[in-house]
Amino acid sequence: MPLLDVRNLRVDFRTVAGIVHAVDGVSLSLEKGEIMGIAGESGCGKTTMALAVPGLLARNATVPGGQIIFDGEDLISKSEDEMRTIRWRRVSVIFQGSMNAMNPLKTVGSQIVEPILLHEPRTPRREAEARAEKLLDSVGISKKRFSNYPHEFSGGMRQRAMIAMSLACGPDLVLADEPVTALDVMIQAQILELIKVLCSELGLSLIMISHDLSVLAELCDTLVVMYAGRVVEHGRSADVFREPAHPYSARLMNAFPDIYGERVFTSGIPGYPPNLIAPPVGCGFYERCPERLAGCESTRQELSETSPGHWCSCLYPRRDKEGGGIING
Repeated sequence: MPLLDVRNLRVDFRTVAGIVHAVDGVSLSLEKGEIMGIAGESGCGKTTMALAVPGLLARNATVPGGQIIFDGEDLISKSEDEMRTIRWRRVSVIFQGSMNAMNPLKTVGSQIVEPILLHEPRTPRREAEARAEKLLDSVGISKKRFSNYPHEFSGGMRQRAMIAMSLACGPDLVLADEPVTALDVMIQAQILELIKVLCSELGLSLIMISHDLSVLAELCDTLVVMYAGRVVEHGRSADVFREPAHPYSARLMNAFPDIYGERVFTSGIPGYPPNLIAPPVGCGFYERCPERLAGCESTRQELSETSPGHWCSCLYPRRDKEGGGIING
């Protein structure tokens, strides 16, 4: 049984302009110890889908359908009080933008201690502080910095402290939302290596959310590509990167340079994602797709297996087309 099994999840947002269908029937499963990457443009629904797992959606959000089965229990059916016992203890989050995610008025150490004392109230404070110091040391921060405030840390150190905080209660699942955004490439590499080592040593399951495919290629066992609130492709990372089946996946990868292949200009994806207040009837990528054909505009294609373990929601997947993992133009 998978640790996490998301089934036909839908998430809507109430706005003055209408109902935004941010997540539209997403299904995925995560095994224990697996690292899954979720890729896609801003606004594709990847963060919304992930934050629905611990119940951290905005107040104007509703979940009109679907299930989130975590370790055999449906989180959608749980009350807010029940979810409080799960957050940080079983499911934790590494938020995007560590400076905004941490309380500037509290020391870094006290913020790591807080979830320990909240979920384990019988733990003596000194013992909790010792655990927090050990966690800081595990992410490469001296325990001497325990009493420092977030503004006294560099960006990379704050992100490391956020990772330590996410591990404070020994969770089974960690959701990492763009954890290396706005960090320079050297610090990114250090943070990614740290996450990889911690997942291996602690047996963590991880969902890594990013629009940066190079980050996901470095870290993830499996890759999910989302577009317009839906999963358009998923499979083993190596398979998706080597032979993307959906035209959107291929165009997304073409936006990044291939350091091993021929030197060519990268190209963006022309056009804009569809309006999710009135989502298209057929393929959401239709208007931007250079490979669209008859039926794409009016037919909503569900995920189908194009090769063993590789799934795609396209009427005309790219399995028989030339070009491999990168397309030009």
